Amino acid sequence: MKPITEQSNPNTRDIDRRATIEIVTLINQEDRTVADAVSRVLDRVADAVDLIVERLGAGGRLYYVGTGTSGRLGVLDASECPPTFGVPPELVRGIIAGGYRALHSAVEAAEDDPDQAVRDLKEAGVSASDAVVGISASGNTPYTTGAIEYARQLGAAAIAVTCNPDSRMATTAAVSIAAVVGPEVIAGSSRMKAGTAQKMVLNMLSTATMIRMGLVYSNLMSNLKASNEKLRQRACAILAEETGISPDQAARAFAAAGNDLRLALLMARSGLSRAEAEQLLESHNGSVRRAIESLG
Repeated sequence: MKPITEQSNPNTRDIDRRATIEIVTLINQEDRTVADAVSRVLDRVADAVDLIVERLGAGGRLYYVGTGTSGRLGVLDASECPPTFGVPPELVRGIIAGGYRALHSAVEAAEDDPDQAVRDLKEAGVSASDAVVGISASGNTPYTTGAIEYARQLGAAAIAVTCNPDSRMATTAAVSIAAVVGPEVIAGSSRMKAGTAQKMVLNMLSTATMIRMGLVYSNLMSNLKASNEKLRQRACAILAEETGISPDQAARAFAAAGNDLRLALLMARSGLSRAEAEQLLESHNGSVRRAIESLG
């Protein structure tokens, strides 16, 4: 029997005969079911986050591994972590079958080689200290399955993100997150509902992990890196909103903190000098919340 991600959707059998507004309405109706599917596996997402936090807190790294759309989603989520949370690029990495070329071109044959996945993980330096998240709609893609099996052999935390609960990858991983979204609008086009579900899950994995690690203050991107003018303005706006100072004062305070939003928030909240704030922040692993709360 075909995995559910490959089956034909009875709701869209005549979609090729529909008017444009009917086509997009059908797609939208199917997309509405994705969030509900993800909501049914939140306990597994939480288990995965706890596992990832444990590994990263002990000095490990997080790797996303996948092919095609799934691999691209992993690379996308990994690439967003440094600017959003101020973490080094090597902390969260995306590995896609076929390498860089597969990010913009189809390299379909690459997904059939589990041995290449092992070679890619070895080249990336994956170890028992790390967490490896395999992303595959069907959960049976040889490349991604090979990566998860190798991660388990190493002793790394192996996590599966799939849309098929009965897959080989789901049964191999220590934690399986299987958001069952049902057949796609176009049979087998798992870039659609399955891709949306995977994106939602990856958003939660990385964001919840960074929150748990103390890299978010309140609901603010306290650790963002102001690497361009847009992000500098965002940092100053966060500082002004959180401390109640004017935009001009926020700009001066941000500059006085060396364009480090964490330090600016801590200095504004505590009255500490920059050197004192730097020392306190370092002692709390970059967490603004923990640093402020340590002051009583």
